[in-house]
Amino acid sequence: MTRWLPRTARFAASAALLCAGAPALAGSHVFLVQNSGWMEPFYTDPASPFKPLVAEIVMAATRPGEPMVLAAFNQGVPGAPSPRALLSLKVDPVPTRRQVVGALAALEVARKPGSTALADTDLNEAVGSAIGTALGGKPGLVWLFTNNRNSPNNDQATALRNRDFYQLIHRGGAISKALAFPLQMPVQGAQYRANGLMVYVFAVGAQGARELDALLATGRLQQVITEPAARLKPLDRDTVRLVPRKVSDGPGVAFSMAPNGVLHADVDAEARTPSARIEWNLENTMYPYTIVSATLGARSVLGGENHPIELAGTQVSKLAPGKSAPLASTMQLPVGQLPGKWSMQAVTSAGSAYVVPGRIELQLSGQRLELSHAFRQRMATLFPGDPLPDIFTPPAQIDGSTAVLPIEVRVHYGLGPLVALIGAALALLGAAAAAVLAMARPRKAFVTVEDELRTMHARAGTTQPIYDKAGNKVAQLKTTLFGHQLIDLREGAQVRLGR
Repeated sequence: MTRWLPRTARFAASAALLCAGAPALAGSHVFLVQNSGWMEPFYTDPASPFKPLVAEIVMAATRPGEPMVLAAFNQGVPGAPSPRALLSLKVDPVPTRRQVVGALAALEVARKPGSTALADTDLNEAVGSAIGTALGGKPGLVWLFTNNRNSPNNDQATALRNRDFYQLIHRGGAISKALAFPLQMPVQGAQYRANGLMVYVFAVGAQGARELDALLATGRLQQVITEPAARLKPLDRDTVRLVPRKVSDGPGVAFSMAPNGVLHADVDAEARTPSARIEWNLENTMYPYTIVSATLGARSVLGGENHPIELAGTQVSKLAPGKSAPLASTMQLPVGQLPGKWSMQAVTSAGSAYVVPGRIELQLSGQRLELSHAFRQRMATLFPGDPLPDIFTPPAQIDGSTAVLPIEVRVHYGLGPLVALIGAALALLGAAAAAVLAMARPRKAFVTVEDELRTMHARAGTTQPIYDKAGNKVAQLKTTLFGHQLIDLREGAQVRLGR
């Protein structure tokens, strides 16, 4: 269970983050820098790169318009609250390196009030205060710089306290995503020495997870921390990745992966193959965990159609992080949903592509994970004697995971139907124009009245009266696009068309 301080101590910890002018809801970034006794060599070694590293990470992570709080933490006690804000501002523009370096410059190893004893450490308190007070329960990112020794009240059972910290991460609903960066940093102090440092980043809320993903996508953080991130949470989704290698038995169909991670299925307009055999690389993206065993299942959701994907093999075993295994499958394509080449969708997409969005869902059930051997060795080197790798063990309730691969089926239509329709439209326009001209042009008609030949001029769509020699109306001449005709002919009148 997570350990919490007494109410007065919790209040002091909350107040500490506000004491430097950081209002509640202030930060989308909270940077927590440990300065308890265990951190002594990071502060007293003249060659320690600790503070410069913190400054570089702050500069890489923050951007204009993003509020931030930089705070030191150990364990809050009466008279010495923790965490304690060092710098708080709305990052517009971004904080200068001088501001961050200046805030860190005066930071030293903390001691207990009225004593020479070095301060203890409470990781749970620090993270809880950052989420509840500095972020005010709103989305954001909490960064934690620590030597990974959690020892509230000088508790020497650091393995147990680290498990408390692990429970906070995995069972706490506020944290949606958590990454850890174990870094090599050998330092020697007057009392202690250390080989490594751990940098954590906790995304609070779904929006916080999106912000973290967006930051990682920019590559700014990776320019400072070159080590891969160890994933702590989530362990039940996006654990593997499908990368297409080859398409067979699918003429007119080709697959490719876009830079944004979307799978493109390019389909020729004439292709009506109901399925395609695809060979993939199934890659483990869950560093530092090895997928010891799992059962695979997959389906596609495309164009309103939901179909299972037939897999050549349904078992995966001993798949190390970053490694891949071949996986063959047969996937049905939504040919029934694709518009014909004479459809309005095809015509409007001529020269480009008609896109049907969808996704491929991969389910791993009966999933067994374990830390990779290489990661255990690295942790043993960086944190000798620390039982931390044991508490990296995934929670017992994580026995399955899902991976979703966005896919776009893109049908490419030629310009032929569009050109034909344009030609037809032009022909209709030409015919209409000719009809208009024909309607407007006077037409000659010969009419014989009582043996007298008369020449009349009339436009299509008009009707003219015809009179005999005595001035009596004996008929009317109606003119159309197709000729002339006599109407309302008076009985006995001697009127006829022509000569």
